[in-house]
Amino acid sequence: MRKKPGAPMRKRLRLGDGYAGRAALEQRRICIPNLVETGDYYIDSPANQGMDALVYYVVPLIAKGKVNGVLEIFRRSKDKAEAEWLDFLDTLAGQSSIAIDNSRLFTGLQLSHSDLLRAYDTTIEGWSRALDLRDKETEGHSLRVTEMTVRLAGLAGLSDEELVHVRYGALLHDIGKMGVPNAVLLKPGKLTEEEWEIMKKHTTYAFELLSPITYLRRALDIPYRHHEKWDGSGYPRGLKGEQLPLVARLFAVVDVWDALSSDRPYRHAWSRENIEAYIREQSGKHFDPKAVDILLNMLNETA
Repeated sequence: MRKKPGAPMRKRLRLGDGYAGRAALEQRRICIPNLVETGDYYIDSPANQGMDALVYYVVPLIAKGKVNGVLEIFRRSKDKAEAEWLDFLDTLAGQSSIAIDNSRLFTGLQLSHSDLLRAYDTTIEGWSRALDLRDKETEGHSLRVTEMTVRLAGLAGLSDEELVHVRYGALLHDIGKMGVPNAVLLKPGKLTEEEWEIMKKHTTYAFELLSPITYLRRALDIPYRHHEKWDGSGYPRGLKGEQLPLVARLFAVVDVWDALSSDRPYRHAWSRENIEAYIREQSGKHFDPKAVDILLNMLNETA
């Protein structure tokens, strides 16, 4: 099937094979002014099919000392201004080679970036699972709240780029508990006032752990601020209302929803009706009223 005029045409060949292969191997331009005289009138190239070309040029596409291919030109007649034409051809080949090299470099960077993101995801999910394993009481909690928070943040209008950091922050929301002693973290009964002060430090520990890691700085709002409350009675800084980052407000209501939905050694999971009633009662106190509305609407639509 013949290519349409102007459509890109490609052919694979070995170095040294034919004029094109020689041009690539020797890294020089080859010009054949009369294909009939050389006996190569039907030169084997897709670009020559049906053209009845007389003049043939092939130029290696070289960038940074590497041959990226060759550019073949077939013409029915020789240009009177041959020197100018050849200068133009060399310039065209040089620019084409640079464009090909840049395209390959960009593709390689994209692949490297994708591999790096997958490595980040795998590492962060591993940290999250390790935290859940340490605290058997909340096993599976991190993945559940992460999925729900990302959905909620999407409904709240956050961009895809922002959702990546929401996901990281939700997965690592309790990373600071690594700094809490087992005697406090795993205590089966009620914490004393002194123990509770130790427990509350996990948000500050999260900030200290994650802030030096550049790619996780935009994910800090959830691990550092998810225990702040809409009315200002939370910790660690007692922020109030819209002083709280939106993602922290969204996560706070999801975190409590999931906690009350799960069995714990000291209580059974609450019913959906009781959880919803509690969430509504805490709207404007613990929770941002808008975050409550978005969550309940989302859950009711999927019920």
